[in-house]
Amino acid sequence: MCELDTLRDVIRGFSPAWFTVSMGTGIVSMLLYGFPYEWSPLKYIAMGIALLDLLTFVVTLVLFTWRLVQYRDFFNILLHPQMSMSLGAAPMAFTTLITSIVTILAPYEVAWMPTLALVLWCINIVFAVLSFLAIPFLVTSHQKHAFENVNATLLLPVVPTVVASSAGALVASVHSGTTAVAVVLISYALWAIGVGISLMLLTFYVVRLVLHKLPPPDTIISAFIPLGVLGQASYAIQLMGVQALRVFPDGLSQMTYLGEVLHDLGFFIGFLFWSLAVWWLAHAIYSVLYTRFHGPVPFNLGWWTLIFPTGSFISSSTKLWYLTGYTFFRVLVSIMSVGVITLWIFVTLNTIRYAWTGELLKPINIRHLELHTYSENKDIQNPEQQV
Repeated sequence: MCELDTLRDVIRGFSPAWFTVSMGTGIVSMLLYGFPYEWSPLKYIAMGIALLDLLTFVVTLVLFTWRLVQYRDFFNILLHPQMSMSLGAAPMAFTTLITSIVTILAPYEVAWMPTLALVLWCINIVFAVLSFLAIPFLVTSHQKHAFENVNATLLLPVVPTVVASSAGALVASVHSGTTAVAVVLISYALWAIGVGISLMLLTFYVVRLVLHKLPPPDTIISAFIPLGVLGQASYAIQLMGVQALRVFPDGLSQMTYLGEVLHDLGFFIGFLFWSLAVWWLAHAIYSVLYTRFHGPVPFNLGWWTLIFPTGSFISSSTKLWYLTGYTFFRVLVSIMSVGVITLWIFVTLNTIRYAWTGELLKPINIRHLELHTYSENKDIQNPEQQV
C-alpha cells in the first residue's frame, strides 16, 4: 500500500467519509427495488445489494469505532473543518438500512418488522439531531474556515434530519393509531428544521460560488450534494403527505381536513423542490464537465456524493410518478436509475482499486502520522499523545 505499511496505518486513515459508501449502496438497492418497469429478478438483485449495504455499514462502523478507540481522536475529528462534515454521513447511511427493512419486508408481513423499524428509527433520530446540532455549532464557534475553501459538504451534518423524515414516513406506514401520528408529526418537525437550515446554507454556498467560482477538481463532485438535499426534501414531504392523509383523520379528529391539506401540499411543495433540484442537477453536471474539460478530476471518496444525491432526486421523481401517473416521470426515473446504477458500479470498482493501493486510506496528513509513529516508538508509555 502507498505509504501505509501496517494495519494501524489503515485504521488511522479510516475517516467517517466511508459511510458515504453505505449511503450510495443503500439508495441503489431501493432504486432497483422500485424500478418503474417490472422484472422479478430486479427485486432479488435489490435484496442482495441491500445485504451488501448492511455489510458495508457494519464493517465501516467497526473500523471507524476501532480508530476512535485506538487513537482517541474523536474531538480532533469534530474540530477538523473537513472530516467533521462527513460525520453526518453516518446517520444517513443508517437510514438507508431502515428504509430497506421497511420496503423489502413490508410485503411479507413480518410480525417483528414494525417494532424493529421504529426502534432503529428512534436511534437514528438521536444521531441525526446530534449531527444537526453539534457540528454546525462547532463550525460557528471552534473550527477555522476560509470562505473561498467552503464547499457543499457544509450541508452534510444538516441533511440527516431530512433523510430521517422520509424514513419516518415509511416507518409510519407500517404502524397505526397514536404511534403513526407521533411518527408523522416528528417527521414533519425533522423535515422543517433540516430543510430550513439547508436553504440558508445553500444561499451561503451560492454566494461563495459567485465570489470564488467553482470548487477545485478534488472536491468538484460535491457540487451534487445540494441535489440530495432538495431531492430528499421533495421525496420526504410527499411521503409524509400520503401518511398524513391516512392517519390524521382518526388521530387528530378535531382537525377534520388536515390530512387532505397536507397530502395536497405534500405533492405541490414536493414538486416545487423537485423543480429547484433540476437546476442544481444541471449546474452540477455542468460544473463537473467544465472542470474535467480543463484538467483531470482525481478519484476520491467524494465521488460517492454523486450517488446518493442523484438517487434522492430519482426517488422524488418516482413519487411524483406515483402521484400523477405521468409517463414523463416514469421514463425519467428509468433512464436516470440506469445511469446511477452504472455510476455506482464504476465508483465501487474504483473504490476497491484505490483502497487496495492505499490511496483512499491515507490519513489527511501522512507526515503527521510518521511523526506520531516515531513518537510512539520512542515513548510507548504515553498513548494519550496520539492525535
